[in-house]
Amino acid sequence: MVSHGSRDTHVQESQTSLPANLGSAFGSAEYVVTVGYGTPNQDQTVNFDTGSDVSWIQCQPCPDCYPQQENYFDPTQSSSYASIPCSSPECSLSSLHSCSNSTCIYQVQYGDGSMTQGYLSRETLTLSPSDMVSGFIFGCGQSNEGLFGKLAGLMGLGRGKLSLVSQTSQKFGSVFSYCLPPTASSTGYLTFGEPTPSATISYTPMHTDRTKPTFYIVNLIAISVSGQQLAIQPSVFSSTVFILDSGTVITRLPPSAYQSLRSAFQSSMMNYPMTGPSGILDTCYDRNANVKPAPIALHFEGNVTLNLDDSGILFDNCLAFAGNKEDSDLGIIGNVQQRTFEVVYDLAAEKIGFQPNACN
Repeated sequence: MVSHGSRDTHVQESQTSLPANLGSAFGSAEYVVTVGYGTPNQDQTVNFDTGSDVSWIQCQPCPDCYPQQENYFDPTQSSSYASIPCSSPECSLSSLHSCSNSTCIYQVQYGDGSMTQGYLSRETLTLSPSDMVSGFIFGCGQSNEGLFGKLAGLMGLGRGKLSLVSQTSQKFGSVFSYCLPPTASSTGYLTFGEPTPSATISYTPMHTDRTKPTFYIVNLIAISVSGQQLAIQPSVFSSTVFILDSGTVITRLPPSAYQSLRSAFQSSMMNYPMTGPSGILDTCYDRNANVKPAPIALHFEGNVTLNLDDSGILFDNCLAFAGNKEDSDLGIIGNVQQRTFEVVYDLAAEKIGFQPNACN
């Protein structure tokens, strides 16, 4: 990682932007972009995930793949594909790696139980017609299962050495940003490189935990409902590690913080009829009622306040937060709460920025 302070002068200052959409057309609640793999490129729609490092797609021949909407990637149709040998130092960068006939095998398991396994490989990745990443290290998935809908795979935007951010740091300066659109019919973006300067971006420090090197860690310090800060002990927040994760839908809070939020939210929403719970969401309202959610704000270190968009408060007419089982469990700021903000990840300066109303 580039150290604190000014950027490496060898970095080429460039930028490329991809349209980002809600993946509902692919049976996914994640946010997706379409990129090209191979020469000539084969379009693959993947979800982008700041909570993991390895990018992967399903590859032919695919003995244990789930059905996807686009054609499986076919390495035999690409002149730039190469598998990575076990003897290569890149093989050891994958935390779960092994060997098969001298070829490097990767494996990734996710927090929700989903998994992918296959050949660690190199390929040309096309982000836009004018931006290609040659020799990009990715997973050619042969055995994949879990909550991926009909997507082709995943783009890893974490902080590890195999992430797309790390592999393109010389080109884009270890900076990327996105704006997650509020609905399936609207479009946001995923941008690599410096964002357009703006006076309305506020920054909170990006923290590091050596036991969790992939994650973007932020300090959540308070929550407000309808303009009133909740009476939650500061130690509840300070004793929890919070990560910002584009690949998790619903925000997870320490149990006591969630109970306080739920109680205040329900009190502010007394005029709307409630319905039964939906999965992990326990504060749900009648779908036929035209529900206007009570305002919620998240307060972060550095005097940064996120006044959540209405689309960032309710998910399927339910409060889009859930309580963890234990105070010690990982806190997660999920993608629903990030909707309509430009979220800027500046790894060189170790800070994360938020700009409201960036893709409405």
